[in-house]
Amino acid sequence: MQRWRGLEDIPQDWGRSVVTIGSYDGVHRGHQLIIGRAVERARELGVPSVVVTFDPHPSEVVRPGSHPPLLAPHHRRAELMAELGVDAVLVLPFTAEFSQLSPADFIVKVLVDKLHACRVIEGPNFRFGHRAAGNVEFLAELGATYDYEVEVIDLRVSGAAGGGEPFSSTLTRRLVAEGDMAGAAEILGRPHRVEGIVVRGAQRGRELGFPTANVETLPHTAIPADGVYAGWLTAAGERMPAAISVGTNPQFDGTERTVEAYAIDREGLDLYGLHVTVDFLAYVRGMLKFDTLDDLLVAMADDVKKCRELTAAYDGQ
Repeated sequence: MQRWRGLEDIPQDWGRSVVTIGSYDGVHRGHQLIIGRAVERARELGVPSVVVTFDPHPSEVVRPGSHPPLLAPHHRRAELMAELGVDAVLVLPFTAEFSQLSPADFIVKVLVDKLHACRVIEGPNFRFGHRAAGNVEFLAELGATYDYEVEVIDLRVSGAAGGGEPFSSTLTRRLVAEGDMAGAAEILGRPHRVEGIVVRGAQRGRELGFPTANVETLPHTAIPADGVYAGWLTAAGERMPAAISVGTNPQFDGTERTVEAYAIDREGLDLYGLHVTVDFLAYVRGMLKFDTLDDLLVAMADDVKKCRELTAAYDGQ
């Protein structure tokens, strides 16, 4: 799959293509319907499929300080899109100047002049251009002039997550913030993931017999609610069952919120400086301050037991 950063990265000889545009944070099951349709239509027409997305999130430019927590960084979204069969991903730097483009100028500069779109696939609520003035009706109207067709896909998917609310990135972020990892996974189609570099912490876990990888997460990452979770730690291509702690470590009066993962039944791991991923399977318990250190150790041993059982059951499905 080709990855482009900005319009200037698009090959000069790029031909017709099927295009879909959106933030697509998380590439959840609703997004997968639209992207999957774009891939399917491109194959039918014998042309490549392109996903156009933005960095940073448009809200951060239009309303500074309002950047939403991200369900997946751009490289992860690209990986997920590649798994869906997408041929190219175009990340457009979203600047103040870019935000001023009228809907018509956006269509000409991106869809017509650069991507030579023959078909555009979008959801019914797609908005674009300055002040989000463009919609799918306007997109289709200009398609008659610029020789492309517009196909609108209903991305409405719902299930048990969120009490039956339609699946969306907003709902997923809320469930992650609440620690509802089962609900988030239902929407995403996979466990929620955070990633980053392993850095040195206070090393209390090592002293207590449960050495943890202290993960310095990427900016704006959607971090689950404070608590203990079952999941997996992946480092250097190896996926390991893990007990994951999120919070400020109230037992030792901590103030900095961290994500720490203990690789279950693994000894002698040296992960400092490595880029790792942490996948959250299930909430185990809240973050507590125990009366004694012995009480904490008993709870940690029980946490590890539960996490071992939960991850083994999931992998055995």
